[in-house]
Amino acid sequence: MDKSKNDKAWEKIFVKYDILDKISKDGVVSISSTEINEFREARLMTKFDHRSQLPKLFVNNQLSILPTSRGTYEIGKFETFCDFNKDDVEITSINFPDNIESIDYKDITSESIAINCAYVSKILHDFTGEEDLFPTVCGRMSSSLFDFTINSGQKNFTINVENSQIEIDGGYEGDKSLNLIEAKNYISDDFLIRQLYYPYRLWSDKITKRVRPIFLTYSNGIFHLREYEFTNPYLYNSIRLLQHKKYAIQEGTINIESINEILDSIQVEQEPEVPFPQADSFERVINLCELLKQRGFISKDDITQNYDFDYRQTDYYSNAARYLGLVEFVTENQQIGCSLTKEGSRIFGLPIIERQLAFVKLILTHSAFKKTLELYLDKSEVPTKDEVVEIMRESNLYNIDSTETYKRRASTIISWINWILGLIE
Repeated sequence: MDKSKNDKAWEKIFVKYDILDKISKDGVVSISSTEINEFREARLMTKFDHRSQLPKLFVNNQLSILPTSRGTYEIGKFETFCDFNKDDVEITSINFPDNIESIDYKDITSESIAINCAYVSKILHDFTGEEDLFPTVCGRMSSSLFDFTINSGQKNFTINVENSQIEIDGGYEGDKSLNLIEAKNYISDDFLIRQLYYPYRLWSDKITKRVRPIFLTYSNGIFHLREYEFTNPYLYNSIRLLQHKKYAIQEGTINIESINEILDSIQVEQEPEVPFPQADSFERVINLCELLKQRGFISKDDITQNYDFDYRQTDYYSNAARYLGLVEFVTENQQIGCSLTKEGSRIFGLPIIERQLAFVKLILTHSAFKKTLELYLDKSEVPTKDEVVEIMRESNLYNIDSTETYKRRASTIISWINWILGLIE
């Protein structure tokens, strides 16, 4: 696998500044943006919102990096990320105000619009329990001065922060609290704690009200909010999930009759000569397509570097979307990437409920998925992996030739069928 530009540049930096030797001796090492810029722009070399984006040298040596000022960083064996909880919750329906015309909640294209939509539809009010919320702080600002400890194996290190740049996507103050929002319009497995911790420390020192760090993720019509707390304000790794809820703008419902109608009427198509999906999260297939709708074209390298995908997942999920006819591979400026097909563009222009049903139809035009759902409904329970493998063997799938491959792909079938059934209210 080819090394990324970041990988190559960090390898040269590690050699020039004896990074590994210094960390072995002192536990941490400081480096400036000027030193990094000699090899590649520091802004690109230090932006790691997820573990999957860390350079190979960092991963192989359990390292991470944190900014301590506008031009300096600390590298050490720090645990800087937090995994998102996987527990599911019921979706709360919210009405969108009739008098708002400048926000199209059916076509949210950025984090800022997602936050504004959550605000005007009272999602933020419901989640925080604050009846009156007012937008107050947002944008880039200085962190001011503070220090904290961070876990590093058996030892904690003290990090001193002096006017590091931070960014707050949205700050909403109520009678009892200041709610600081970090928002993403893509799905990920983890997040960088610093994105919540630095703003939390800045404003905890400035005001007497409770400061509440909140992570908002928007995808496929769902607003997923998670509130965290730091049980020890001076310990970076003391983060704890307090509550999480999912919301959707009320638009209609999908019932079992809708799914059965599709099952009865859908025509199975011949399998495409495309790798059979190995992408267990159908939500992430949708989310990848949402990003393509916003940007038009994304190279495979950009998908890997800017979103929470490693190289293998980029292939898996882009191929899964291609298998459904939503995405095609194209080349722009000598880079291979993805863009929506005409059918993909059409589907992502539909209202949310119609879009969900269109996804169901695309999935069930493939024999293995259709037969698995029929068996699921006949049995009233999830088919076993062996049962799904047997269905797959009868479905004339493209380029699957081993039992292990069948079993891995069977997990995707079961996951996608569970996604379909999860739509039913």
